[in-house]
Amino acid sequence: MQRPVSSLSLNSSVKVKLVSAGFQFTADLLHVTATQLSSEACVSQQEALEVLQAVSRDGGGEASVSALELLQKEEDEQRSIITFSSQLDTALRGGLPVGKTTEICGAPGTGKTQLCLQLAVDVQVPPCFGGVGGQAVFIDTAGSFLLQRVVDIAAAAVQHCSLLVEDDEQRVAMTTFSVENILSNIFLVRCHDYVELLAEVQLLPDFLAEHPRVRLLVIDSVAFPFRQHFGELWQKTRLLNGLAQNLIAMATSHSLAVVLTNQMTTRLQGSRSQLVPALGENWGHGPNIRILFHWAGTRRLAAIFKSSGHMDCAVQYQITSEGFRDADQSELPQSKRPRTHSPQSAGSKTETSS
Repeated sequence: MQRPVSSLSLNSSVKVKLVSAGFQFTADLLHVTATQLSSEACVSQQEALEVLQAVSRDGGGEASVSALELLQKEEDEQRSIITFSSQLDTALRGGLPVGKTTEICGAPGTGKTQLCLQLAVDVQVPPCFGGVGGQAVFIDTAGSFLLQRVVDIAAAAVQHCSLLVEDDEQRVAMTTFSVENILSNIFLVRCHDYVELLAEVQLLPDFLAEHPRVRLLVIDSVAFPFRQHFGELWQKTRLLNGLAQNLIAMATSHSLAVVLTNQMTTRLQGSRSQLVPALGENWGHGPNIRILFHWAGTRRLAAIFKSSGHMDCAVQYQITSEGFRDADQSELPQSKRPRTHSPQSAGSKTETSS
């Protein structure tokens, strides 16, 4: 496993400069001289020497672990964040998995941000209701975070759980599961360009160490700050590859569900063109799960098209005043309705949409 530069014992400003120059991991610094590093990262010669010394002490990597240790850790931490769409939760075997990176791709208006806002609320659902009882970090790069929309989604989630109360544990949990507490547990960061985004990601491990309850990291959108002009394509590719690896490492080491939204772009193939996720094929290898939001006539579909642990499939959903929900089956033609009318995800009482 690669060790992020952010984990080294260096000044925070130096680490930010390293990341901005494309040096995401210690392995990126193994064959760089102090003079080259000083020039490329805009640090002093002394700071460059300190960086290389820190990398030398580190050995350029991390201690290896066995496959059995990884399996045991995954089984201990195997939790999911529900989406409030029982069909999508069932397709994902319980919801968006903690410890993995998930990318939501789609054209504008398909509901990518709506799902992200929903997840920022859902991650806080108490464990006695089938949730993970965590907190969320929401990195907004496009100005899409709407506070009133979060309030509406939070109020609907609180109302939904209040109707499920059956025992004393759940009654006690509802005393703190309120709209005010939900808002206080969403940490919002606004980034205006890719430099700010990379800097925030590098500083996140320190923040997560101080806030161990964070179980969700949202970046909406990851593509927006990288679609501006880059002088060299190789620089953009290196920055994106480093960002992807950094997020994967963070998801694993801090038990986070990392959720990224991505835009669509047009790819020409001969005389034909097709819409594909932005940032290129190389970027697409990074996320553990990729989900495509798209329209099929008047219906919204969420299609899982990349995952080693889930079958490729498509489910219907809708965006309501209460948030992300299952499609209204009564409005669908009989031939379009799913064969199972009320799929349930194991171990969660909140997976039937209200």
